[in-house]
Amino acid sequence: MSKITHHMNRRTMLKAAGISLALPWMESLAGPRSKVPPRRFCSIYFPYGVSLPKQEGEFGKWNWFPKGSGRDFTFNKSLEVLEPFRDQVTVLGGLSHPKVRRIGGHDSGDTFLTGEELSLAATGLKNSISLDQFMAHTHRLGAPTRFSSLVLSSDGGVGMPTRANTLSYSISGQPIPSLNRPAIVFERLFGLNGDSIEAQRKGLTRTGSHLDLLLEEARTLHRKLGRTDQGKLDQYLTSVREIEQDVERSAQWLNVPRPKVNAEGLSLDADNETPGKLIHTMLDLIALAFQTDSTRFVTYQLASMHGAISIANKFPSLLGFNKDAHGLAHGAGKGKGAEAKGKWDRYQAECLAYLMKRLSEFEEGDGSVLDHTCILYGSSNSKTHNNNNYPLILAGGKKMGYRHGQYLKCDSKIPFSNVFVTIQQQMGVKADSFADSTGSLDDLIV
Repeated sequence: MSKITHHMNRRTMLKAAGISLALPWMESLAGPRSKVPPRRFCSIYFPYGVSLPKQEGEFGKWNWFPKGSGRDFTFNKSLEVLEPFRDQVTVLGGLSHPKVRRIGGHDSGDTFLTGEELSLAATGLKNSISLDQFMAHTHRLGAPTRFSSLVLSSDGGVGMPTRANTLSYSISGQPIPSLNRPAIVFERLFGLNGDSIEAQRKGLTRTGSHLDLLLEEARTLHRKLGRTDQGKLDQYLTSVREIEQDVERSAQWLNVPRPKVNAEGLSLDADNETPGKLIHTMLDLIALAFQTDSTRFVTYQLASMHGAISIANKFPSLLGFNKDAHGLAHGAGKGKGAEAKGKWDRYQAECLAYLMKRLSEFEEGDGSVLDHTCILYGSSNSKTHNNNNYPLILAGGKKMGYRHGQYLKCDSKIPFSNVFVTIQQQMGVKADSFADSTGSLDDLIV
């Protein structure tokens, strides 16, 4: 009897009784070239660094970094919530972006995933492409999914230079607006928006026509401007072309049904006054986005460096901590302030643990979605105003070749961007550089 194989599209639909259910990635339904589950990347950022009292002092147990090194280490109070995932995490110490060490401590958040010092150009402060966008677009790893990437934050939008509300930057170094409302994120990923496919197609066609007209008028204007203004217009036009590419991408996916996801249990109405629900719902949505293979790249900024102006600055106070985020950071070096900040560090680590648990619950291939997802968690300060020795954790990705269950104390001369080179390589692409990297960090790899 001959063996019959049925290779089905990744977005095969189960249809019964009028109900359509989009399937997650399944090995038995994959074609001959799709036996390996997709690899994913997520970065979660928090501002103002961590509590760093002397390990041997009264509040030493609240020092964010573990005791010991290598595989012989012990989590302190701030990170002990990660003990159940000990074999899925690597704590990194000593690393930072060399170019960023000389800028203001509160200015460094913009550079977490770019590794570049913000440069003053004729068009204003200029950044460079972020790691997630570099992998999604330059390496085209985001091409197979409906959304090349998902950019999230607690504050939303882009913020302002040096106080950005996003971790993601386009190929032209422009900040990519972040989403911060769960209901909007859910609608974007899984919603139907009520319009027919034909109506959506007409809308996209109109948008494309408007963009074409705008580009044509801009070319005419360009010839009449001075060099400085031409630079500003070029920057603007690059953003328009990126929007045009998004429109084209949306049109290509119009006939592909979105995954059907049950929203029960999701607090889609969570807002800035209920930060616990808000953060956990956003993490749930990240997990669902990965599980349904809607995207393979996500960035999530828990809070920005914008002090009292930041929406998320008040989250600790609303959750019962005695100060806002900025106040906790500045008080960490005074008396019991180390413990107060350490408890907030612990809460943020619990958020990481929550996402890891959610991803580990989705089976995939011979492991879980967590096993095929690399999570980069950390801050661009060690403690507030200090841009050295970033508190960093690389989590997940056991099936991607990562060696975990260790605390790596790295030489401070090693650029943080070396980790970015390793992440690219473990995503399955050839890469030997990113920003100011000097190589890869081989201790992360089996």
